[in-house]
Amino acid sequence: MSPVEAVLFDRDGTLVHDVPYNGDPERVRPVDGAREALDLLRAHGIRTGVVTNQSGVARGLLTEADVRAVDQRIDDLLGPFDVWAVCPHGPDDGCPCRKPRPGMILWALGRIRTRPADAVVIGDIGADVAAARRAGARGILVPNQVTRPEEITAAEHVAPDLLTAVRAVLDGPPKGRVLADERPIENAYATGAPAAPADAAVWRAPAAGDTPGRPR
Repeated sequence: MSPVEAVLFDRDGTLVHDVPYNGDPERVRPVDGAREALDLLRAHGIRTGVVTNQSGVARGLLTEADVRAVDQRIDDLLGPFDVWAVCPHGPDDGCPCRKPRPGMILWALGRIRTRPADAVVIGDIGADVAAARRAGARGILVPNQVTRPEEITAAEHVAPDLLTAVRAVLDGPPKGRVLADERPIENAYATGAPAAPADAAVWRAPAAGDTPGRPR
């Protein structure tokens, strides 16, 4: 049985393909293996959540209603998630919830009553794993085309895709384990995932330059 009780995911570039400042639910496309990875976690009784920077709100490119609509579409396709946390602030706002700061992670884990030491955060950029480390959780980096080489070098745990990352969570990787050479799970689709608890939460900080492709 995995020692991990909860896995929190970054949203854009991790669970779904990254469409910069997306406010259109019709443009949501899960990444390959996302549904299988999440069902596998839920079949093992592991809670799941999303922690996402959405600076498009602070920049005036999105409304909070836009973000909620996209989040709902993701929940329809990949949920139910036990907790959602969204930071609408910009990179210069000094917000304690915005990754790489740990505020969203700590809040989300508090809502689902999980200690950081019993949680994993999976994301595609250095800010995701840095926030996990600052919160006291383990981070796994799943790189894509926007992940910087130095972020991959600095990450303690790296996986080539979500399914491999989830297998590592279930196996409980020791510190220092590098996952980039592991093979993805095959035929890992699991059914019978439990429904979200009645108090599944959504948190949004009070509304208040990233490079293109990294607007979070």
